[in-house]
Amino acid sequence: MEKALDKLKEETGKLRTGRASPTLVENLLVDYYGAKSPLKQVASINIPEPRLIAIQPWSKDNLVNIEKAVNEAGLGLNPVNDGQVIRIAIPPLNEERRKELVKVLGKYAEEARVQVRQARESSWDEIQEQVRGGKLSEDGKFRGKDMLQKLVDEYNRKIEEVRERKEKEIMEI
Repeated sequence: MEKALDKLKEETGKLRTGRASPTLVENLLVDYYGAKSPLKQVASINIPEPRLIAIQPWSKDNLVNIEKAVNEAGLGLNPVNDGQVIRIAIPPLNEERRKELVKVLGKYAEEARVQVRQARESSWDEIQEQVRGGKLSEDGKFRGKDMLQKLVDEYNRKIEEVRERKEKEIMEI
């Protein structure tokens, strides 16, 4: 269940909200001397202004590769290479794009809830197996079921909090 929540936070961090965030680009794979490496391992990523990402590679030879990786990522961002640093201006979102991002956010939240339900089913099967094996009493089975449901409710609440926070951020002008 914790993995589902972590994955949701990671996915929502990648959603563009009109604000610059290192999570937009930090995991882009860059050709680094013949091997694909995440951008955060080959460059420093800074946010000097609310709508600007500055990427300074450890080696100037990688400027072109980083620029290429950003262009190919399909993020709709235009990197500007000045020979020292790559700057990426984050354009403001229009209303249509905001609504589209909220739908994507809802999809991510539902995927997380499905993962929580799958974890619940797996745990419930394990509890029932312990009852059949004589390792757990019937009372223990019902206590386990109640505890499991409380855990599921808690994670669904956390998922909803993450979704609401991100939706507010997306819809903010």
